[in-house]
Amino acid sequence: MSKLAGLFTMAALLSACAVGPDYQAPEPVQLQQFAHDQAPADTAGTAVASNEQLFWEGFDDPLLAGLIEQTLAENQSLQAALARYQEAEALLRGSRRDQLPSVTAGAGVAGQRLAEVERTQPDERSVELYQAGVALSWELDLFGRLRRATAASEAELQAAGADRQTLQVALAGQMASSYFQLRGLQQQLRVAEENVSLQQASLDIVSARLDAGRGTLFDQVRARAQLDATRAVIPQLKAGIGAEMHRIGVLTGQTPTALVPLLHVPADLPDSRPSIAAGSPGEVLRRRPDIQAAERRLAAASARIGVASADLFPRFTLDGLIGSLAGNGSDLFTGGASRGRVALGIDWSFLDRAQVQARIDAADAQSAELLADYRQTVLLALEETETWLLRYQQSHERAALLQSATDAATQAVEQARDRYDQGFIGYFELLTAEQELTAMRDRLVQSKTDVVLAMVNVYRALAGAPGSPIAG
Repeated sequence: MSKLAGLFTMAALLSACAVGPDYQAPEPVQLQQFAHDQAPADTAGTAVASNEQLFWEGFDDPLLAGLIEQTLAENQSLQAALARYQEAEALLRGSRRDQLPSVTAGAGVAGQRLAEVERTQPDERSVELYQAGVALSWELDLFGRLRRATAASEAELQAAGADRQTLQVALAGQMASSYFQLRGLQQQLRVAEENVSLQQASLDIVSARLDAGRGTLFDQVRARAQLDATRAVIPQLKAGIGAEMHRIGVLTGQTPTALVPLLHVPADLPDSRPSIAAGSPGEVLRRRPDIQAAERRLAAASARIGVASADLFPRFTLDGLIGSLAGNGSDLFTGGASRGRVALGIDWSFLDRAQVQARIDAADAQSAELLADYRQTVLLALEETETWLLRYQQSHERAALLQSATDAATQAVEQARDRYDQGFIGYFELLTAEQELTAMRDRLVQSKTDVVLAMVNVYRALAGAPGSPIAG
């Protein structure tokens, strides 16, 4: 027993040792402010940190809020991500269990017919053996192989959780984008129908002038052609509206047409919008779950270098058995039937050094790959945020200019219709004015949609509002 105690003492003394590199997280990005963040540098971080509102609540649209909440609860891609997280969680439990002794219990009875040469007594023709016992096996983690494997599993679990949060951010953004695309298309449809009414009125004027002998058949044909061209836009818009409804239904985990009755009633784009303050790039990068996932996978790769490096050293296993063996079942667990065994096993596979080194080199290369992936993920996150902040800023300016242009085009059509009716201008001038107004109205609705979509994408780039479910 003194030898057994010595083995346990050695294991305890060496348990603090772990071969392979100790993981160091990459240095954070040193940037003070995004170039296109409109909030002042000294207040941006405070504005973000104090904003505990879910970003979609800032649009003051209960239907949108309900759809996003349903998406986060029922979306099938999220269900799959949850299953992957649970899988990683189970693997971690198994990895932790590997560090503990494994205990098995067994019992059995065996009968054997003896040959004459095997008999110790003349009338001994067969023998029966009864056995029962408990066996223990424990790998002595002297060089940290199991601890490094557990650290890798922990990092993979954290990466799976960050992947799920990344998907939540993406799906909340997709739902908001599809919803606002739907509302924008519904407004474009309304504008197209108003343009049809406007051009129908122009056709009526042209026809009345023709009947009065003051117009030409050519003007009437051109007016009808313009009217039909405007009507041709309507089926395309209706198809787009249907497609967005179908997308929203599937995002919420339902059939494509499940929400059509709820969504077919048109609604305006939101007048109220949440304020945007990006905060410092460092804060954004810490919030983004895709960067968290990339960093955790890098940590797992670093731990796997230690797992591979541990194979350079022998692997010790301590085995023990406590049991009973008897020729009669009633004699089990009596003093003379007890048995025991303690053994120290050594895995000598470390002698194949070339194979072990190949595994270490592969683990090193994977770590270098994931470090590059992490850095690329950071750069893409910065690019995405800068780009959408810029697009949001420019979309505001474009919408304001298009609103002014639409107002002017509306006045121009009114004046052109009066002048045409009085005979001061030809139909070509009226047609040109109406075509410009039709185009301006459509562009204005699209630009207003773009403003809202750009805001959604900004929040998606910022990984959602701090403190929200999608921010993790």
